[in-house]
Amino acid sequence: MGRILHFDCVSGISGDMTVAALIAAGVDRSALLENLESLKLHGFELQISETVVNGITATDVSVLVNETDGHPHRDLSAIEGIIDSSGISPGAKEFSHQIFRCLGEAEAKIHGRPVEKVTFHEVGAVDSIVDIVATAVCIDLLKADRITASKIPLGHGVTHSAHGMLPVPTPATVEILKGVPVYDSGIESELVTPTGAAVLKTLVSSFGALPPMRIEAIGYGAGKKRFERPNLLRVLLGTEVDGAPLEQLTVLETNIDDMNPEIYSYLLPLLLQRGALDAFLTNIVMKKGRLAIQLSVLCRPGDENALEALIFRETTTLGIRSYTVTRHGLERRTAEVETEFGTVRVKLVYEGGIFVRAVPEYEECRLIAAERGLALREVYESLEASLRDALPGSADKRNPGHDVPPS
Repeated sequence: MGRILHFDCVSGISGDMTVAALIAAGVDRSALLENLESLKLHGFELQISETVVNGITATDVSVLVNETDGHPHRDLSAIEGIIDSSGISPGAKEFSHQIFRCLGEAEAKIHGRPVEKVTFHEVGAVDSIVDIVATAVCIDLLKADRITASKIPLGHGVTHSAHGMLPVPTPATVEILKGVPVYDSGIESELVTPTGAAVLKTLVSSFGALPPMRIEAIGYGAGKKRFERPNLLRVLLGTEVDGAPLEQLTVLETNIDDMNPEIYSYLLPLLLQRGALDAFLTNIVMKKGRLAIQLSVLCRPGDENALEALIFRETTTLGIRSYTVTRHGLERRTAEVETEFGTVRVKLVYEGGIFVRAVPEYEECRLIAAERGLALREVYESLEASLRDALPGSADKRNPGHDVPPS
């Protein structure tokens, strides 16, 4: 069973909130401080304390800079040099590089210059370097197999920066969060910093509801501002539940009653080519007895924006609904099997590590039928019989003696 780390972004995320929450979830403080000392950035102290936010005890982290940083503006290569010359683990170095590269690419896009020419301002300062490296060290120490997060609340308004007044969320933050599910919290304040956004974009594999897990540790990291809602980042650490693999996916839906139905035969294959996991049509009856088609598309969270744009472009719809679902799935692998038609690619299905069955791939069957002038049904039946002989484990998954084919 895998180990899951879930970010519950109650009121957004920043670098210091992330470090605080991970420490509260059980990161060894002495190991973290020892790693940070190897950065050879002089004149800083990581202050760790406890505070209470809306009645909840939380960890608060601040980076105290005791001396003026002589290099407040650093480019990416200078920061990478600091990381590479440190004594932190290879895994923590890699996480740090990924987060800084994410930030650099966003700044490069905004300012219209190569990432190597980007000069970091706030992120080049000692406190921000410490926040990011500390986050990377904590993630490496926790050894999570999968990192997930809730949908991300954003604030609005304006904020001060080295470039003057900027809209909230800042241009760097929204650039980084492209493809990530977000919503307006209604709070007039910056809730997600570029550092926090880069941590999520770099490390998180899926956004949405808490995945099914057995919770082992919980950590609360406090933000510096106070709102009506608790300004906290909560992390939950645990193990996956027994059973089938689980995925957090997005469903896109729209009702259409005014479009030439022939367009669907073009649209559905196109959606699958562009990353949809499934796309299907349902006959429905709308208000006033109007007959319509409901288009449903299943996709991974990172693909929803591109697929929504495609649906708007190719259909007459004026609006698309989206919501998160949990999919229970059996493990699937592919293999090549020798049959009377030659080498054929098949899908192998497993449940709990036990081989269940082998399924011929449609495209393989279609090509065989076309080349040999056979009915597609005949090809399927012949291949299924061949697979039963070649892979006896596909006959009955409950038989503990059946062979398990190679992956």
